Amino acid sequence: MADKNWIGAFENAFPAEALQRDCPMAACTTLRLGGPADLLAEPATEEELLRMLALAGERSVPVTVIGRGSNLLVRDGGIRGLVIRIGRRMKGIETDGTSLTAMAGTTLTELAHHAAVSGLAGLAFASGIPGTVGGGVLMNAGAYGGEMCQVTSWAEGVRPDGSRFRYSRDELGFGYRHSRLQDEDGIVTRAGFTLREGDRAQIEAEMADLNARRSEKQPLQQPSAGSTFKRPEGYFAAALIDQCGLKGMRVGGAAVSEKHAGFLVNLGGTAADFEELMRRVRDIVEEKCGVCLEPEIRILGEA
Repeated sequence: MADKNWIGAFENAFPAEALQRDCPMAACTTLRLGGPADLLAEPATEEELLRMLALAGERSVPVTVIGRGSNLLVRDGGIRGLVIRIGRRMKGIETDGTSLTAMAGTTLTELAHHAAVSGLAGLAFASGIPGTVGGGVLMNAGAYGGEMCQVTSWAEGVRPDGSRFRYSRDELGFGYRHSRLQDEDGIVTRAGFTLREGDRAQIEAEMADLNARRSEKQPLQQPSAGSTFKRPEGYFAAALIDQCGLKGMRVGGAAVSEKHAGFLVNLGGTAADFEELMRRVRDIVEEKCGVCLEPEIRILGEA
């Protein structure tokens, strides 16, 4: 049971710009859905993050860690306890030859553009992924044949108990949209990337081409969490959903995109609408195709 005065304890311990009471999670996710978090905290350093975790532990406060919220559905009741967002206060990139080191709150778009300007190839695929370095490494984000595991050389951070880790690429145990960090609740604070020399103009042209293809095929103008379901082995989720005639299907203000069946979009609904639409899509695909779709997005909070 959390100490009733725990929020005051955080406000005494951390700068005002790092904290926000009753923060609407709709403002913290690309889906633009979700009720309030009791307290949102944004650390600027690993040490500050460790102090936040320690204080939460002392006060028996539940902790939820998020990044940019691009792969997240927060329910309408919001999130009780402390939400730690690794984002705008924990950014930065350093270059050393063909290697980059980035803080976890750096966006993948920022990382990809920094690499391109530096004449380093290998990250063009990430230029349109709307997540952060921390989240990208955690879930082995990917697009257009590229994945973070192809360029990540190491990652370091902390666990909820305050212990630190530093894992090499092999130790990270990468799989499809997965790493060992998900099993350990690891919180990435920094990661290193090994790239190769390339021509800036060619890299930027490749990025422009990939982003044009994204814009043509994906509903980028509507709030979404990207691909809602994982790719089932031997299939494509979007193709199965389309095959079942579900494009345009709606539950309240949530809909299956007319442009790309793999994207469920928010047209002004609630998190409950979105979750119910996910359930119906999953059930229909399983009934008609015999394939069980698994969510790619995280679902958090209270209904």
